[in-house]
Amino acid sequence: MNYKISNKQVFEQAQVRSVSDVPFTEEELQNGMMLAIAKEDDTLALFLVEVDGQKKFEVRWDDSHETFTGWYSAWENFTWCLNIAGN
Repeated sequence: MNYKISNKQVFEQAQVRSVSDVPFTEEELQNGMMLAIAKEDDTLALFLVEVDGQKKFEVRWDDSHETFTGWYSAWENFTWCLNIAGN
């Protein structure tokens, strides 16, 4: 496994059901909740963020970021980036 899970409970919840009920701290509202981070490149991470009152997933890598509504699209993008970072 070339990533580390930083919030196992929410990471697992995101895979099986909605994360709309996940509470955020004030800091997480500002910066997002990190769910996973690459072991090889600590600038690559998967976050849960709130955008206009809705929970979304965001893949951040270096100075770029992409936001996804669904878990599977975000996870596919994150693992694709992991493969690139690992090479």
